[in-house]
Order: sequence, then structure tokens, then C-alpha cells
Amino acid sequence: MNARTQIIIPARGSALIRLGDTLAHAHMERRGTEGKTELVAQWTQFPVLQVTLGVGLGALFIVIGSSWIFWILQKRRLAKLKEEFFQQNGGVLLKQQLSLHDNPIESAKIFTTEELKKATDNFDESMILGRGGYGTVYKGILPNNRVVAIKKSKVIDASQIEQFINEVIILSQINHRNVVKLLGCCLETEVPLLVYEFVTNGTLFHHIHDEGHRASISWDDRLRIATETATALSYLHSAASPPIIHRDVKTANILLDNNYTAKVSDFGASRLVPLDRTQFTTLVQGTLGYLDPEYFQTSQLTDKSDVYSFGVVLVELLTGRKVLSFDRPEQERNLATYFTTSMKEENVYEILEARVVQEASTDQLQEITKLAKRCLRLKGDKRPTMKEVAMELERLKRLNKHPWDESNLEETQCLLHASSSYHNQNAVECDSLGNLVPLNSGR
Repeated sequence: MNARTQIIIPARGSALIRLGDTLAHAHMERRGTEGKTELVAQWTQFPVLQVTLGVGLGALFIVIGSSWIFWILQKRRLAKLKEEFFQQNGGVLLKQQLSLHDNPIESAKIFTTEELKKATDNFDESMILGRGGYGTVYKGILPNNRVVAIKKSKVIDASQIEQFINEVIILSQINHRNVVKLLGCCLETEVPLLVYEFVTNGTLFHHIHDEGHRASISWDDRLRIATETATALSYLHSAASPPIIHRDVKTANILLDNNYTAKVSDFGASRLVPLDRTQFTTLVQGTLGYLDPEYFQTSQLTDKSDVYSFGVVLVELLTGRKVLSFDRPEQERNLATYFTTSMKEENVYEILEARVVQEASTDQLQEITKLAKRCLRLKGDKRPTMKEVAMELERLKRLNKHPWDESNLEETQCLLHASSSYHNQNAVECDSLGNLVPLNSGR
């Protein structure tokens, strides 16, 4: 068939006519010959493949164009959302505060979400260091290869944004060897992300209670860790301006480096104390077993609440026991209560860890158990300050340790036996480490 021909069709107008693999565009027109009227169609042929290819390419361009437009709009939406979060989380205020800082090198850095996503492999599960009541902590690696800990909090009180920014500024300026350094934050997420220095050797809780580590902590290390922790808390209470109350002191928030140097961490519950106030009302926060009993009664938080919590940490270091355990008899479930009861009954050495009794001097054990008891007093105003606690622990570190000689052999054996046999009613009890008193002596 020719590319252009004529056919008589009983129809009018234009039409597409399919002839095999060919489409024809037909146009009808009326003609008359010898008094007879006919409809004549004229059409032009074109291949189906070309039409299909053209339609397909057109659809592809539409899809690509639509996707590109969607990507651009999505990017703009995310950028707008980040900006909204940044302003909502006090980013403008933080920038203003940082611009006034004398030494920008020591001030907090404002990180972008892209930086922290890249550092944590998009917050991959494998980068999680731990989870707690206040959020999740990720390990991150910055472009300069510095390893950091990134805390992703669960919630933040929107009414306390200004206070939060002030805390970031102040905490980032703290340079104490026993306080984990706050490096900066990211404000482009719904809840701000905090970036801290990374401490390599895990938590004190892990080293005390994990079966593979318990025996590795010597008495000297325990006493030094307690002293360093007390020194850090004393610094926060009395040297920082304004003073800082931690509010969640516990062994899980005391990190250790490779030299077993203690570093107080996790200021997610911390609060700055106005200079003209020594206490203020707050929602109950912290960890059961460490919480100040007076805190529940008054809803008032003071530096003495941290003292109580530190007293519990001190007892953990002495006994190697967890602060709460429902696997123990009822009278032993709460470690702080059990310790103070044992002190009153003068049988506290029965609950001390064997290695502590073996390595510590008589004077050290006597003094440190008394110090722990003072920290655990029910009334806050009867407890020592953290500065007093730190000074006392420094003094105990300097005490000359006298090895157990032959004259003290019986006493040593008694203490070691008592620390491993908690409920032997026929045992001989050590009274104040100086006298051996049978249990049936009438006490």
C-alpha cells in the first residue's frame, strides 16, 4: 500500500485506522461524481514502535521531573524543619552566648545533624554504647578522627530552653579531670543531641558487678575512684558558678578510663542552682536505690541529695553488692538500709567484700565505713558536704597501711570469714576490728 492513498469509507471526519503494524491517520472528505456523493479517506501511515517509544520517553521524563521536584520540595521541607527545631531549642540564644565567649576554642560547638549522622553511621544500632532513663548514648567518630559519645535524650521541657542553653554554656566550660567534658550539641532535631568526650573503659557499675571484672579492682583503686568522684562533685557544688547539682549520682554514671581514672558523667538530670537559693522544688528524678529519702518527703533538691547518692556508691565499692536486689532476703534488698543496720549492729564487716577487708588497713576500714554512714543519714542537714567528704577521703588515702602481722592473724581470718559467710549464727563476730566478741555475749 502506498504511503498515501484513497479509500471509500461510510464515515465523516478524522480517524486512526490500524493496518497490521501500521497506524494510519485518516481524514474523510465528501466528493461527488456523476451525481453520486462519496466519502473519500486520506491517511498517512506511521510505525507503532516510534509512537510507543515516544510515549515511553515522555512518561520517563515526567517521572524523573516529578521525582526531582519532590526531592527539592522534601529537601526544602527538611531544611525548614531543622531551622524550626534550631530556633525552638534555643539555637539563636546559644549563638549569641557563644559570640560573647572570650575563648571560642573552649566553648561549645554547634554540630549539624549531617555531622552526627555521619559520625554514628546514621545512628546505627551497632554504635549504641548504652541506654538509660534519659535516652540513648551512641559512639561517634568525627571527621578529625576524634571519638565522642553522643547522647540522644528522650524528652526536654520546652519551658526550660533558656536554662538548658545556660547549662550547655556552663558545662562546656568545665575543665576538670574527673568530669566528662561536654564538647557541644546539635539543635536541629526535635530533642537536642549532646556531644561528650568518649571515655574508654566503661562504667564503674560494670567493673564492680560484672563477674569478669570484680576481682580486678584493688582496694587502692576503689579508694582513689571514690576520692576522685567526691572531688568532682565537690567542684560542681562549690567551685562552679552557678553551683551544679548532679541529681543522678550512681556507679553507672561514673566512667573509667584505661588508667581507672574516674570521670563523672550524665548531666541529663543536673540542674544549675541560682546563687541566691540553696534548694528548689523539682520533679523526682534519679535512680531507685540511690535517691535521697528526704527528697520524697520534701520535693526539695539540695547538694546533700548528691551526698546521699555518693554514700550509696561508697557502700557499693566496699561491698561489691548491687544497691537493689530482690534475690536477697528482705532485710538485705536495699543496700543502703542494710549497711546502716549492719553499722548499728556492729557487724558491718560481714558484708564487706573479701578483697577490701584483706587489702585495706584497719584505720581505713573504720573511718570509711563511718564516713559512708554519715553520708547516708536520713536528714540532709546532718550529712557532710561533698567538700568535707573529699577531704576525708584524701586523708584516708594518705594513711599508712600496716600489713597484717602475726599478732593480727586471728583478726584477719575473722574478717575474711565474715565477708564470705553472712548468716552463720555460730560465727565469732569482730567488734570494732579490735576485740573478738562471741555472738552470745548478750549484745
